[in-house]
Amino acid sequence: MVRQKKTEKKPEPKKIEPLAGEELINKVKELGNLSKEEKAKACGYYTTTKNGVERVNMMQFLNALIDAEGIELDGNGKTDGRGGRSASYRMSVQSNGNLLIGSAYTKQLGVKPGDEFEINLGRRHIHLKQVGQEEDVEEAAVS
Repeated sequence: MVRQKKTEKKPEPKKIEPLAGEELINKVKELGNLSKEEKAKACGYYTTTKNGVERVNMMQFLNALIDAEGIELDGNGKTDGRGGRSASYRMSVQSNGNLLIGSAYTKQLGVKPGDEFEINLGRRHIHLKQVGQEEDVEEAAVS
């Protein structure tokens, strides 16, 4: 008669669900002087291998922190997917004498085609005041 050896399964340590958002930020602040790896593990950003070795998922942890803080790194925030240049807040007079503001600025202001503006010239500046509005909508320096 051959006896079968019983293999005991080690109880797996209970893995906590990774924290996110405000809860993650608060926990990281609470952990104070611990290392980044210890903070990541305490916030649930680790896995346990078949051999029982715990591995910290630093990239997941750091990405979750960036998301929780609301930091936009990839530039996919408020674009329509067409690329293009970003607003530089500088412009130059064109060869025909026109001063073109551009859609990046009008989108930020929330103005639409057909909206009207009064132009008030200063010594070295231009004030644009939207008709029907109390305050100045745009002020552009002319150099």
